Amino acid sequence: MSKSAKVLSLSVAAAVLMMGCGKKEEAPKPAAAPAAPAAPAAAVVKLGHVGPLTGGIAHLGKDNENGARLAVEEANAAGIKIGGNAIKFELVAEDDQADPKVGNTVAQKLVDAKVVGVVGHLNSGTTIPASAIYNQAGLPMISGSATNPALTEQGFKGVFRVVARDDQQGPAVANYLIANAKPKVAAVIDDATAYGEGLANEVEKALKAAGVKVLPREKGTDKTADWKAVLTKIKGKKPDAVFYGGMDATGGPLLKQARELKIGAVFAYGDGACTDKMAELAGDAAEGMVCSQAGIPVQAAGKKFLDAYKAKFNIEPILYSPFTYDAAWLMIEAMKKADSTDPAKYLPVLATNKHKGSSGDIEFDEKGDRKDAEITIFSMKGGKVAPLAIIKGGKALTLDEYAKLSCSPDAPC
Repeated sequence: MSKSAKVLSLSVAAAVLMMGCGKKEEAPKPAAAPAAPAAPAAAVVKLGHVGPLTGGIAHLGKDNENGARLAVEEANAAGIKIGGNAIKFELVAEDDQADPKVGNTVAQKLVDAKVVGVVGHLNSGTTIPASAIYNQAGLPMISGSATNPALTEQGFKGVFRVVARDDQQGPAVANYLIANAKPKVAAVIDDATAYGEGLANEVEKALKAAGVKVLPREKGTDKTADWKAVLTKIKGKKPDAVFYGGMDATGGPLLKQARELKIGAVFAYGDGACTDKMAELAGDAAEGMVCSQAGIPVQAAGKKFLDAYKAKFNIEPILYSPFTYDAAWLMIEAMKKADSTDPAKYLPVLATNKHKGSSGDIEFDEKGDRKDAEITIFSMKGGKVAPLAIIKGGKALTLDEYAKLSCSPDAPC
């Protein structure tokens, strides 16, 4: 065999050997089944909430926000579909610091964020100017706590409230004072805000109509901490009753300083100071104070709401969270019935809807006010504001009488 033939023979042998040592070919695997298409993402629908989250009344603003947030989370858990699409509601919460200028700024911020409705604001002084911004943008808004009548006297079709007005609340607390304290002379003080001054005006009118002598009006601000000059002025005129239109952050120091000056008059307040925090701010001086709320007391709210609120936030609701909870659900239910999240389409449904909420049956009149709204009168007892009577349709009811009148699956008799 020639040299070249040997080389060729060795090469062929090596190739055969390499083929024998290689891996066997695997049978082709069957093609994988195509993956199931992913479920379409839920459409995000933004609801706004505004209240004071910083400052002296931040506790009330947070309580209001909690009510709205609870409603949104319940709606998301229910898997709501609107217009054939799964909906995820998102609460966009803003802090207006109880300041009208800040309130206008955050109102425009919510408009720019494309919210489809707003729950808020808390204070009348921030709610009224902000309502003009929402109206211009075509956004419905529902306040769960703003009580100044001017809010719904503007003719705006998208403005609503789920609490009573001050021209209902003022006479109620004034008439309670007249019937029980029987004052001959009364002093009226306010904090110079739209809420405080407006409510004080209504109380003063009712007192004067009943023949009570009302001293010239005294004023502070929503940040006044030292009331001694005002109190010293009225002390010499010996009032039998004093009414203060303002919030608990300023109403507490007012009452504490009055007792330090040995002013023995009955002190009365509206809803902004009708909280347990008055006992914290005024101490023992708060015992026996009288106050009103522009709706049912928290204790009379639906059990479902009360249990869910405590489970979610690990605290008890304070004041108007049942109303902001209802306000958020009113908007959501209107969207469901209209089958649209477009404010222009669900607003007519919202205006005419009847809703059974945690604060009772809700229906709006042509101005956007709640029909047949309740007022509750309270007194401070043992550091807690305790309801004395719920006024509905001009009739004073005990809590038990109201519960029987309003019994339902959510608030059983």
